[in-house]
Amino acid sequence: MPRSTPDLTKLATRAPGSLHKEATLRELKRIKQELIELQDRLYAENRRSVLVVLQGMDASGKDGLIRRVFSGINPQGVRVHSFKEPTKLELAHDFLWRVHQQVPPRGMLHVFNRSHYEDVLITRVAGLIPAEEAHRRFTAINAFEKLLQQAGTTVLKCYLHVSEEEQRKRLEERVTDAAKQWKYEAGDEEKARQWPAYRTVYEDVFEHCSPASCPWHIVPADQNWYKAYEVARLLRDALVAMNPQYPSNKTERPK
Repeated sequence: MPRSTPDLTKLATRAPGSLHKEATLRELKRIKQELIELQDRLYAENRRSVLVVLQGMDASGKDGLIRRVFSGINPQGVRVHSFKEPTKLELAHDFLWRVHQQVPPRGMLHVFNRSHYEDVLITRVAGLIPAEEAHRRFTAINAFEKLLQQAGTTVLKCYLHVSEEEQRKRLEERVTDAAKQWKYEAGDEEKARQWPAYRTVYEDVFEHCSPASCPWHIVPADQNWYKAYEVARLLRDALVAMNPQYPSNKTERPK
């Protein structure tokens, strides 16, 4: 059943005032040690998998988050896939065709930097599909994620919630900061003006693609340290709930 629509303009984009940066970074370091062991157990067990979906406005910090949370985890068991503009071959298939090829096999943890949700977000803002088509795709997305769950994949969906002001600041830094100029793309100024349009389509996604079995987690993203802590904590909690175990002998590990 659809949930009530959240109003992103009323949701926090910064850490709670009770949290202190240095203490939170120490806790993040401890959580990452837990993640290393949990991911190792997931890989050794080879029965289930995890898919982390990262979405957010441009300049919400998806790349930096991936570095902060997943560095140090055994690279044999982790893959990151970024979904760019579809190729001609991908456009010749249904919109989920290219996505299904990147879902994690047993034992693996995959991270989607952008995802299948781009096909109901940027496509709407750019006027490539009408709202009616987007809502048909919502149904397909819910069925797709349910299929993954039934196959043993835990799906963790995180929206990195950056404020309109912080996004504009970060996009401007791509012009003024030499270390960030490589990120600059023509049209970044237009992206800043499109914040309200993206807010509207994201809210539609949260209303229609957030069942209790596969909810969206809205993560405040104005502060990189808190964003990394929150996503690491959510992933740690998901893996603890899965409780993967080392096989007692080789015969227990599926081929």
